[in-house]
Amino acid sequence: MALPSYTTKGQRAWHFSYLTFCGLVLFFLVAPLVVVIPLSFSNSPYLQFVPEMTFFSFDTWSFNFDGYGTRWYKALFGMCDAIENAGASTMCNDRWMIGIKNSIIIAIFATFFASTLGTLAALGLSNPHMPFNRAIMALMISPMIVPLIITASGMFFFFAKVNLVATLTGLIIAHTILGIPFVVITVTASLSGFDNNLLRAASSLGGTPIRNFFKIQAPLIAPGVISGGLFAFITSFDEVVIVLFVGGPAQYTLPRQMWSGIRNEISPTILAAATILVIFSILLLGTLEWLRRRSERNRGVTPS
Repeated sequence: MALPSYTTKGQRAWHFSYLTFCGLVLFFLVAPLVVVIPLSFSNSPYLQFVPEMTFFSFDTWSFNFDGYGTRWYKALFGMCDAIENAGASTMCNDRWMIGIKNSIIIAIFATFFASTLGTLAALGLSNPHMPFNRAIMALMISPMIVPLIITASGMFFFFAKVNLVATLTGLIIAHTILGIPFVVITVTASLSGFDNNLLRAASSLGGTPIRNFFKIQAPLIAPGVISGGLFAFITSFDEVVIVLFVGGPAQYTLPRQMWSGIRNEISPTILAAATILVIFSILLLGTLEWLRRRSERNRGVTPS
């Protein structure tokens, strides 16, 4: 946005200095991603740039693609036959695909349960007549505040007594607990701008509470529910600490496979998985921003 004509030189200097500082901070945060993405397309078995990866040659004024390829993406998706001749057969196995499948299954179920339970909790907490709503709200968002290592330890000892350790059900329950606070916060924020007179008017016209909720309240708070569900999905899909404590040898997810790959076998396949996660996160964040703007338009607020 252009500065007004009446701004002084000092104000202009401060404005451009502020933009420069913000740009440097953004570059500091994004720089690791800029390095990871081209390395994931490397044909080298090492986590480093090699001379063959020179993308542009000033001597010949031509592009050089000799050091680039999809070798590690094939290893990620278990296409072992396609890269066997490249000497990467030892780095190619089906554990990556199984980890991706487990992550998706756990995240979908955890998102569904977290969205349902979190929405019900937010509806109750938004009622001004509910007793101890502040204390209950603090308890609901405690998984976001308590250090994750403490939460994982508590879940492990509790789940061990009910035989849920090293089970897919235990991981779904654990990830649901981590996702509920995000849904509660986003839905509560949506309900703060909801006009309860709409429900009173619908009730005066003979509408039942359930019908009024699905026909009036649910469509208006849907952006908040979806936003909370997306946050819960991201939290579940990227979680590794809970999986290390609660999961067993057969319940490994993509983040756990990446963690094991870093500790046991340094493979560029990790970079391919990280690139996919980065792209996936960008798409989800873009969806969240679209939902935020849609929610503001529904409430009559000009999107910022």
